[in-house]
Amino acid sequence: MAKVEIYTKDYCPYCKRTKATLTDLGVSFENYEITDNEPMRQQMIARSKRKTVPQIFINDHHVGGNDDLHTALKNGTLKKLLQK
Repeated sequence: MAKVEIYTKDYCPYCKRTKATLTDLGVSFENYEITDNEPMRQQMIARSKRKTVPQIFINDHHVGGNDDLHTALKNGTLKKLLQK
């Protein structure tokens, strides 16, 4: 089973959509809540080279944000990543 990690903030609508999409697909994920967690935020930036949330990783592969997740879902990339 693929290891899925997402960095989110509690007030972010894109984060909520990402979590809902993954849940609807039956994908388990580790959620890193970074709203008031500066060390975790810095870890996210170091891994993704981005400052926006959500940031999604599958098996340590950086997928990107919510739009990237939905693009990967539509073009079949997400299915391939989850199968690895």
